[in-house]
Amino acid sequence: MNMLTNGGNFNGPVTMSSREIAELCEKQHKHVLRDIETMLEQIAEPKFGPSDFASTYKDSTGRTLKEYRLPKDLTVTLITGYRADLRYKVVKRLEQLEGQGGHALPRNFAEALQLAADQAKRIEAMAKDVAAHERLTKADGSMCFRDSAKSMQVRPIELTNYMARNRWIYRQSQNGPWLAYQDKITAGYLEHKVTTVDRSDGTEKAVTQCRITAKGLSKLAKLMGDRA
Repeated sequence: MNMLTNGGNFNGPVTMSSREIAELCEKQHKHVLRDIETMLEQIAEPKFGPSDFASTYKDSTGRTLKEYRLPKDLTVTLITGYRADLRYKVVKRLEQLEGQGGHALPRNFAEALQLAADQAKRIEAMAKDVAAHERLTKADGSMCFRDSAKSMQVRPIELTNYMARNRWIYRQSQNGPWLAYQDKITAGYLEHKVTTVDRSDGTEKAVTQCRITAKGLSKLAKLMGDRA
């Protein structure tokens, strides 16, 4: 049985693994994984994705397998369609964990190893966030793609391709300028600035340039991981 945890943060929210849900509800783990993915697809607002709750564990043979770790609200939502007696077992387990301050001690050596591995992953992720922040805190205002790539220590084409592939930017025509998706502007990651360029005939032309904010640089550095 996998333990409930608050992800190593004693004051953080309680989560429950899909494996423990499967055991408490007397279901196969693969069926609980399927139910979780179906539930997340059906929740329109806020929009969740499986990657938001994805985690891994090692089975008895040492294989690394997928599981999900759900917060309390999604755990309760998931089990709504299950049998009442099984729902009751899950709810009581959540209450037990909350009474322990959101933390459960490992019950065996395998769980202790898994907890240590989870802690190491979180420390590594925090280190990447800190490194990205340190590189980018000096950025003032917004930057063009080339300067942003230089700040992130990646090639400009790599940064541009990543942003286009992941719906940060788009073009209205094949040779048109890059434009920001509205949700990235709303989030404060990108902005549009109008600049003036000189034509060959001596006249001026106003062009719209998509630029990356300091907040957007930090977000991209985290998403692109080791490449940034």
